[in-house]
Amino acid sequence: MKWYVQALGKRKVVEFLLLIVFVVFFLGPLLNLLILAVSGKWQYPAALPQSWSLQWWQFVLSQDDVLQSISLSFLIATVVTVCSIIVCVPAAYAFARISFPLSKWFLFSFLLTHAFPKMGLYVSIAVLFYKFGLMNTFVGIVLIHMVNTLMYMTWIPASAFRSVHQAQEESARDVGAGPLRVFWKITFPMAFPGIMVASIFTFLASLDEAQGTLLVGIPDFKTMPIIMYSIIADYPNTTGAVFSVILTLPTVILLVAARKFVSADVLSGGFQVK
Repeated sequence: MKWYVQALGKRKVVEFLLLIVFVVFFLGPLLNLLILAVSGKWQYPAALPQSWSLQWWQFVLSQDDVLQSISLSFLIATVVTVCSIIVCVPAAYAFARISFPLSKWFLFSFLLTHAFPKMGLYVSIAVLFYKFGLMNTFVGIVLIHMVNTLMYMTWIPASAFRSVHQAQEESARDVGAGPLRVFWKITFPMAFPGIMVASIFTFLASLDEAQGTLLVGIPDFKTMPIIMYSIIADYPNTTGAVFSVILTLPTVILLVAARKFVSADVLSGGFQVK
């Protein structure tokens, strides 16, 4: 018994140390970014800033390009999310409910957009966009962003629909409910958490997309990541930290707001091809 207690105590110590390493590894850079964003002067080897200031926040938020890029990024991300839901959720339902030849291969093909260097893929797509007059257009940017969201909006909702037992749908039909009523009252509410998770990932992926927007949307469309690159190149690191915080805030807020939908079961199930 004494040996067991000692072993359990050592295990707790190891788990605590691993937790500390995890927190430092993931939260350390974010904490450094937050401190840098509100620092006035911070020079090595000082552990903390010698002075604190919000002057670079005022500078960043006073730039017309920055405010326009923020509104444009949120507009594009919203449109991309809505379009992805309209296009991909029916496809996800078909993958989950309809058996057809090569269905697994079609579902697996959505992974290919993340299996190769994105810039090479974007260049190939840009050649087609140029032929169809989609370069430097809002529609072209939405389409190039949707290339990155197909996997999220197909795999995760497909798993969510697959987790809804058909017996529940059949029970609703037995009492007289039509197919559409069964979908809206039974299937969709039960699959909603998975669809919500996929929508959040889609929104955040579109918000952070830079390479495709740079290739297709320049010079008229400059989103937050593109403006961030120019600010980092032309101004002190503090300015880049401020813009990084602005770019990171939507991610933190959305994940915290939707934490009840994000679970290991939903995520792991969403990336399985069955």
